[in-house]
Order: sequence, then C-alpha cells, then structure tokens
Amino acid sequence: MCRLAAFFLLNVICTLCSAQTIRFAFVTDTHVGAPATAAEDLQRTVSDINALPDLDFVVITGDITDFGTEQELNQVKQILDKLTRKWYLFPGNHDTKWSENGCNRFRQVFGAERFVFDYGKYRFIGCGSGPNMRMSPGLVSREDVLWLRSETEKLAGTDRPVIFMNHYPLDDALANWYLLIDDLKKTNVQAALCGHGHANKAMDFEGIPATMGRSNLRAKDAVGGYNLVTIQNDTMTFAVRTPAVGEQPGQTAAPWRKIALQNHQFGQKKAMAPRPSYQINEQYSRVRPVWAKQDSSDIGAGIIADKEMAFYPNTRGELVALSLTDGSVRWRFMTGGKVYSTPALHKNNIVVASTDGTIYCLDKRNGKAIWTVRTGKPIVASPRIDGQTVYIGSSEGKFRALALRTGAERWTFDGVEGFVESVPVVDKKRVYIGSWGSTLYALDRKSGQPAWTWTNKKGRNFSPAAGIPLLTRGRIFLQTPDRTLTALDAETGREVWKSSEHKGFESSGLSGDGSLVFIKCMTDTLWAISARSETPKPAWFVNCGYGYEISPSPVTVRNGMAFIPTDDGVLYAVDERTQQLAWAHKLSNAMVNRVYPLSQYEVLMTTMDGKVTRLRYTP
Repeated sequence: MCRLAAFFLLNVICTLCSAQTIRFAFVTDTHVGAPATAAEDLQRTVSDINALPDLDFVVITGDITDFGTEQELNQVKQILDKLTRKWYLFPGNHDTKWSENGCNRFRQVFGAERFVFDYGKYRFIGCGSGPNMRMSPGLVSREDVLWLRSETEKLAGTDRPVIFMNHYPLDDALANWYLLIDDLKKTNVQAALCGHGHANKAMDFEGIPATMGRSNLRAKDAVGGYNLVTIQNDTMTFAVRTPAVGEQPGQTAAPWRKIALQNHQFGQKKAMAPRPSYQINEQYSRVRPVWAKQDSSDIGAGIIADKEMAFYPNTRGELVALSLTDGSVRWRFMTGGKVYSTPALHKNNIVVASTDGTIYCLDKRNGKAIWTVRTGKPIVASPRIDGQTVYIGSSEGKFRALALRTGAERWTFDGVEGFVESVPVVDKKRVYIGSWGSTLYALDRKSGQPAWTWTNKKGRNFSPAAGIPLLTRGRIFLQTPDRTLTALDAETGREVWKSSEHKGFESSGLSGDGSLVFIKCMTDTLWAISARSETPKPAWFVNCGYGYEISPSPVTVRNGMAFIPTDDGVLYAVDERTQQLAWAHKLSNAMVNRVYPLSQYEVLMTTMDGKVTRLRYTP
C-alpha cells in the first residue's frame, strides 16, 4: 500500500511539474550606443516587462551594446537594473569585437559572461560568442567551450531537460558550432534560442529545435519589440510583444512559433552531420607539424620567437614561453587581464601589454618582470621596439614612447581619437599608427608631436585600426575595412592614390624587397600591387581558393614565401618567385593569428581557439 501511495504521489508531482507554466521575456540585439534610439527602445522594453503580470525572468542574448565601450556597458546596466524580474545575459559580437577594454568590462559590469540556472524542471544554459577583438566568423571562446562541457558532464545520467542559448545560431556561421552541439547532445537538450539575425526565425540545429529572436530595436517602426516565451504542457510558444508607449498600450501578437519540448534521444542516434574538412592537409601531405599544442583559452594575438623559444599570449592573461624544439612550456607570466597584444622581442627583453592596463617588459630567459608601466586603461595594442625605444598605443587616447631599458616615458601623445588596436611602424623621422577614431597619425619620433594626420572621413567601423600600416619606398599603404587600399606620401600624408578594385578588408603585407604590396582579397585571391606606381597597378595575383575571408591577420613574407592566414584555420603559402600556391595547411576551424615565419619552409602559427604549432614543409 505504501509503495502504491508513493507511486501515486510521484505521478502527481510529475504531472504538476509538467503542467507548470513558465513565462519569460526573450530580448536580444539591443545595440545600445547606435542607433541613437537604442537606449530608449531598451528603456521602453524594461518598463513594459515590469508592468506584465506572471513573468518569471528575462534573458538578453547578446549584442547588448553596439561597440562594447565602457560607457555603453554602464548605460545598459543602469537601464537593466530597473527590471523588477531576475535577468540573465551574455555578450554578442558587437560587445566583443570593438572592445577597447579587451572584453574585460562586460564581466566587471554584469558579474558574468554566461549563466546556468534551473526553473521548474528545466535547466537553462547560456553563453556568448564573438569574434573577440579580431574580425572573423563567430566563435564561442575556448573557456566557454570547456565550461559548457563541464556543465553537460554534470547532467550525465539524468534526463533533466535543457534549454540552451547563445548569441549566434549553432551553424557554420559559428566557427566551433559542432563542439557545442556535440556536447549538448549528450544531454536532454530540447530547444535552443539565439539572436544575431535581428529577425524572428524558426531554425533547426542538427535536430535541436531552435528560434532566432527579433532585435529589440525599432528599426523602421515606431516602436521596438521582443518575444514573450511561454512553456506549458511541454510546449514552448513565442509571441512578439510591442511595448507600451505613452497612451498607446502594449500589445502581444498571436504566437508565431511553437515547439514541442521532448527528449530527442540524441544519445541513441548516429546520424552524421557536416563537420569541418581537413582534406586540404592530405592534398599537401608534405606539410607536417613538428609539434602542436592546445591551450585552454583563446589566443587573440600573434606568436614570436628567437632561436631557442617561442612566445605567445592568451586570454587567460598569460604570456607563455615554449621550447622551440619540442613546444614544451619554459615559463608562464600571468597578468591581470586578457592579453590581445602580440609581444615584441629585443635581445633578452620581451615587451607585451595587457588589458589590466599595464605594459610589461620581461626577461625572456625566465619570464621575470624587468619593469612595468601602468596606464590606467586596458591595452589591446601591440608594441614596436625600434632601437632602445618601445612604441605602443592604448585605450585612453594616448600613444607612448618608452625607454626599453627602464620603461621611462620619453614622450606621450594624448590626442588619439578612439583606441589603438594595431602595431605601429617606424622610419627615421616618424611613427605611424591608426586608431578606431577613423584616423592615421604620423608622429615625430623624437617629440611625439603630430607631423600630419589622415582620415578616410568614414564611420568608426571603417577606421584604419586593425590592419598594420605598411611603410615602403617613402609611402604608407593602408588597407581599411571599407575595402579600400590607400597610398599616402609618408613625408606629407598626401594621398597618392586609392583603390577599392581588389576588395581587401584589413589584411595586407609587403614583398621581401618592399616593391609590392600584398592584399588579401575577401574572396580567394592574393593580389600583388606595385608600391612604386603612381596608380594602383596590379603586378600579379594568385587564386588560393580560400573562399570568403575577413580576418585582419597580416600577410608575412620570409625568404620569398608569402604566408596568408585565414579565418577558417588554414594557412596558405605563396611562392613569390613562381607566383603560385606552394602549400596550405589547416590547423583548426578558427582564425589564424599573425604568424611568425622561421624560414622559407617553417612557420609558427596560433589560432583564436587556442591551437599552437610549429609547421614544416618538406620540398
């Protein structure tokens, strides 16, 4: 009798649990910062949510801001703090790609960059996706991939239903979508939500029912909007909610999307879904790793080396020194923030900057600090060492020249618009650097005073900031995100010519003798442009076949071989002399950072998802 009563009680509890109604607001792509009405749209949504009865919580699935600035993030926090319901959020690509604070401030303002919580019988799991600082396809950080893996492992052996959320759809627009799906399918995942596309859309992620939500922005309408999500009787419905404005009451439209929540038994299915292909490595089988490693965090900067060691930074905040021979770790130096700065090396001095606001000079032999300079603001720029001077920009509108031996300030230029992301170039008279304020600066190398400035007079997203200025034959060449290559007279800043014919984005480089400018076209092709001509005159091109490509990682040249990094983990090598593709190798499915050629046949490379390798080509 007791067993019967217990069985009956269990069934009652299960029935009640199944019948429990859960109702939450699904808000996404608020983009506070631009357009000008974005903050008001979010304020209206917050007021509307507060006026709704029986609403359990709120989720905001990325692109909270437009440019990821500290001001924008603080403004969002002030607005969301007025919510009377519990709210959860994570970043999207706009919060991370143009972040002058190096993707640190989001966590500081909101307390976290991901969430997991239970409501009713459901477990809600959410994390953001970049790209982080570098333009490329979306990517869930290595740290978040490992975190999600740990969360799914906690659910092993249970049937607790899971609702997953991310900013990007879980498809091949997200470089590591398959890692997330493979882990989620080890659980009883029943639905997924995302933003990014700014429109309501029914989707399917390899059998996981999914829904993209509309942007909160009003766009061409008078009022913005969001989705109300209701879970009842194992059914999830989505209905657009238009906030109340003035005398106009809020309105909830009829449900436009319905999902049956159920256990899909993914663990019992063996259907093969498309995954990234590494077939190109079989085609170029003479390219082999000497050694390869997987970091547990992202790598958002380049790798450098001397004859004994290689050095790279990661977003855990470390500078890591490896044996060049076998890749073993020699030492690690921990900073207080994520590092997106490619280090610079001079003899035993290695200089790197961190988003903790500090410039570090370390002894390359043991990783111990020689000196530090604190700036008070995060730094995502890379240093240039020229002689006994370190040149580096930062995120507080300043560009510095420091003594390499002591870190003492030689001069500071405090008139930078926007923030500095790239690495400067130097000649005998000037230092050249671009910023996210749409400006290139030519500064006197002795005084730091501007000799001239140049602007393309376009919005900040088209700034000469992520690409490295190219200096050759008395000219500066800039490849900007408006698909334009501009040649400037280095002495005066006068425009010699500009061209958008070859449709590069931010990636370029110089030939070994400096006579050619290499442009990585956004589709397939490396173009070689004369650096001496009075017009944009192509010399030759090579169709590498890499497809659509937007990463800013520069083209580098060593002993007649041009190395072209791409955003899908493939490095291409073009022989300058034969003007042919020599080889290619795929290391991962994420962006390749600025590479370090060791010789014509060897190169060090890192990828945004934490892969590190020494490659060797056997002719």
